[in-house]
Amino acid sequence: MDLTTFRQLLSPPGQQVLKAASDLEPRELDFLRHLETLKRRFPSDLAQAALETAILRREASRKFPQADRLYFTREALEQASSREVAAYRASRYRRFARLVDLGCSIGGDTLALALVAPTVGIDRDPLRLAFAQANSHALGLAGRTSFIQADVTSPLPLLSSPSFPLALFFDPSRRAGGRRLYSVKAYQPPLSIIAEWLPAFPALGVKLSPGVRLDELDGYDAEIEFISLEGELKEAVLWFGPLKTAHRRATLLPGPHTLVAASDVPLPIQEPKAYLYEPDPAILRAGLVATLGAQLNAAQLDPDIAYLTSGQLQPTPFARAWMVEAWFPFQLKRLRAYLRQRGVGKVTVKKRGSPLEPEALIGKLKLSGEGEQERTVFLTHLRGKPIVIIARKVEI
Repeated sequence: MDLTTFRQLLSPPGQQVLKAASDLEPRELDFLRHLETLKRRFPSDLAQAALETAILRREASRKFPQADRLYFTREALEQASSREVAAYRASRYRRFARLVDLGCSIGGDTLALALVAPTVGIDRDPLRLAFAQANSHALGLAGRTSFIQADVTSPLPLLSSPSFPLALFFDPSRRAGGRRLYSVKAYQPPLSIIAEWLPAFPALGVKLSPGVRLDELDGYDAEIEFISLEGELKEAVLWFGPLKTAHRRATLLPGPHTLVAASDVPLPIQEPKAYLYEPDPAILRAGLVATLGAQLNAAQLDPDIAYLTSGQLQPTPFARAWMVEAWFPFQLKRLRAYLRQRGVGKVTVKKRGSPLEPEALIGKLKLSGEGEQERTVFLTHLRGKPIVIIARKVEI
């Protein structure tokens, strides 16, 4: 879609085409069939733009509750944060009177930030800026947003004023050719560009891939926060200057539930006790297993394995818990016999530190029809030796 076609899509006749496309409840795999249907009634370019928009709105509903009113490109949607994550992140900016969204794209983060303070979105792509402006109007935020077409690699078209405390949010592109980029040096623009901004704008937040290479961040005086949503790791954020509140942080949404680095004292290594904990992926990525273990009065099974174990169950939002039924050195025949003797016909296999693939193990156990009981089987290590733990999920 080009800018001229998008403006046509926003017109009353274009909105009629968009409604016709939406009424088809289209999916990507049916694109050509639906396009032929629409082209019989409407101009080809407009039909295609409307159909693309209708498909992306359906897909975007998982991230944006009001997706049926918004405009997306596929790449921008794939990189966009969900509403819950963007709103949580924006809340850190509440002390500031004016915000700037650098690399605002279609405005997903701009809209979240604008609910906190008036926000300027900057992007070099005129089409994405037009999307962002339309999205701002659609959600009634036009009075709290403004947009500037500019390349953030050039001097920023902004002036900081003591009477208007200013903070920046930067979302560099983390994809190239449809593939994710994990090195901050490969981002577009690279993360190193912030060195030009920090002297004048110390209040800066930067969105990163959750798989960012941590060794590349060693030279930055910033807090790194890893954020998960409903147990799925979503993103990392660097917080600079007055936005920095810790060294490392893990945040779980909904909640929010947050944990910061407290102590790097190693946990004791012990055999599996009555309960096994699996920390949330944000805890793992932030390197806070020891902090969580100390909070739970728990031990590790192995220095390199992130499972925690404790003799007592302690409710926590930061980990899932299982009641340990049995454990022993891994032997396929012994495991199969144990499960069959107890009428277990279905298992969920989880692993850390084991070369075995869960689906392959399930096939080798041959439990189909053996019984109605279910168990979770953990393949892991105890002091470097392979063990298996049989457990039942505990709701905490």
